[in-house]
Amino acid sequence: MLEPLIIFFAQLLYVPVLTLRTIMMVKSQKGKASGLGVLEGIIYVVAVGLVLSDLTNYYNMAAYALGFGVGLYIGAYVEEKLAIGYVTIEANIPQSNEELVNRLREVGFSVSTSKVQGIDAERYLLHCTARRDREKEFYRIIESYEEKAFVASFEPRSFKGGYITKGMKRRWELFNRRKQNKKSA
Repeated sequence: MLEPLIIFFAQLLYVPVLTLRTIMMVKSQKGKASGLGVLEGIIYVVAVGLVLSDLTNYYNMAAYALGFGVGLYIGAYVEEKLAIGYVTIEANIPQSNEELVNRLREVGFSVSTSKVQGIDAERYLLHCTARRDREKEFYRIIESYEEKAFVASFEPRSFKGGYITKGMKRRWELFNRRKQNKKSA
């Protein structure tokens, strides 16, 4: 009865490592991806070896499948919490909203605005690239100022130059200092 437990826990480790390795590959972090790939390979060989050593042991097979399913959930949870990389967010709003734009900039988002032509009327587009761990914050701010905004986000594979590369770290540090000052006050 020890083998099914080993297989289950190996899968709990294997699948999140597989998830992270895939993310590192997509984000062009080859060194980290290859390191995780070695770990992934070792865990996989152990777990599959135990399952294949006795194909009449249905507990081992069930432990493998169950561990894989739970491991997928854990991997997705870990990836969401790590929020590696950047996201580009576009908010399409009905009219110019300087208060919203100022608030976004105040908390450290770089925001570009433009007038766009909607199907029936002129609208305004807010364009922002930020770290992925701040995406939900952006959505909350937009929703508090513009309930009817259309907001979409996507992950840029790479970017170069512009305000974001120079100012992102500085804005984030300023945002954190302001946050700390509010907590101490």
